[in-house]
Amino acid sequence: MKIKIVSVGKIKEKYLLEGIKEYSKRLSKYVNLDLIEVEDEKAPENLSDKDRQIIKDKEAERILNYIGNEYLIILAIEGKMIDSEEFAEMFNNIYNYENSDICFVIGGSLGLGQKVYEKSKYKLSFSKMTFPHQLMKLILLEQIYRAFRINKNEPYHK
Repeated sequence: MKIKIVSVGKIKEKYLLEGIKEYSKRLSKYVNLDLIEVEDEKAPENLSDKDRQIIKDKEAERILNYIGNEYLIILAIEGKMIDSEEFAEMFNNIYNYENSDICFVIGGSLGLGQKVYEKSKYKLSFSKMTFPHQLMKLILLEQIYRAFRINKNEPYHK
């Protein structure tokens, strides 16, 4: 199984980079992982709705350049909230019944463009709260790692 995570923006914070590196290393024994960062658009504080949409559309085009035939899951606040066991089961179902690799997409600070929404097969929410998109990559990697541990009936202590 291959898992791809396409995210908007470059992570610069050392503590996030270290966490992402750690979980990427842990996941390497379970899955072929591909982390892709696409450039974010600069967004001034006071944007009109039209300007917000233009920015999201530009970022969506960059994202779509990296999406193939994988099972596409987008992270969206209005998506479905599931627990870790359901997340692990979702991996098994996608792998066994869809016979597909998985691509997760994490949008930028303004969210995702409509074209990415339309291409997605599943909308996943980690919470009704809003998290920085850079932090979401680390949280997502931890949950993917946890899902593999659950599916392999391996203990998870950290």
